[in-house]
Amino acid sequence: MGGALRVACVQVNAGTEIAGNLTAAGDLIRRARDAGASFIATPENVSMIVQGRDKVLARVRPEADHPGFPFFADLAKETGAWLLAGSLGVLLDDGRVANRSVLFDDQGRVAARYDKIHMFDVDLKGGESYRESATFRPGERAVLASTPWGGLGMTVCYDVRFAALYRALAQAGASLVTVPAAFTVPTGRAHWHVLLRARAIETGCFVLAPAQTGTHDAGRRTYGHSLIISPWGEVLADAEDEVGFVTADLDLDQVAEVRGMVPSLRHDRPFEVTRL
Repeated sequence: MGGALRVACVQVNAGTEIAGNLTAAGDLIRRARDAGASFIATPENVSMIVQGRDKVLARVRPEADHPGFPFFADLAKETGAWLLAGSLGVLLDDGRVANRSVLFDDQGRVAARYDKIHMFDVDLKGGESYRESATFRPGERAVLASTPWGGLGMTVCYDVRFAALYRALAQAGASLVTVPAAFTVPTGRAHWHVLLRARAIETGCFVLAPAQTGTHDAGRRTYGHSLIISPWGEVLADAEDEVGFVTADLDLDQVAEVRGMVPSLRHDRPFEVTRL
């Protein structure tokens, strides 16, 4: 699909309490809507950031009881914008948690759900260590959502390091991709812009990457720099490291234009890896 679309990425500094985090995100969403955005995306863990399995499990709720769902549904209906709740922690029947990205249409209906596939289990220099798989259950399916502006590929944070996921979404029909995130500062400084620009270039998609910023529970720090990137890999907006939002006007015809110039999505060839 072609045409024009104004989008916004909201950048927040989530704390430990869901109600306050939702209120803060809601204020920024309304401001972004007043600035003309028809599609507004929020970061990973938009409703809370806490460190440690026990703290997470003490706060998460099943989807039916999670306050984030009616909050974003009502806000989408109020503003008439499509909203992405970057991710909400949803308690599952097996006692684990889904890191669930949820898309709401302009009537407040859930248009799509995506559970983060790739778990952030890493040890960084300086002593930072993360074990998402100790608390979260990885998703098992990629999600391509239908929107008035074309197919939307839904991903979350650490997924960005797995290029095959984005290629599959683009080949399935995505023209936009969302990457809500809570990137650490060390990996953000080194890789955030490079990875997101690469995913846009490889797929010929617009990339929307709303991010957490600042210092959180137990001293965790996130990188910020919410980005909106064109299919040619140009950074159209960068929120730097302050709480707020950025907007950009997307020319959706650029997707077909860029893919016509570099039609790599049609050039897959089978091959084998030879070990010598």
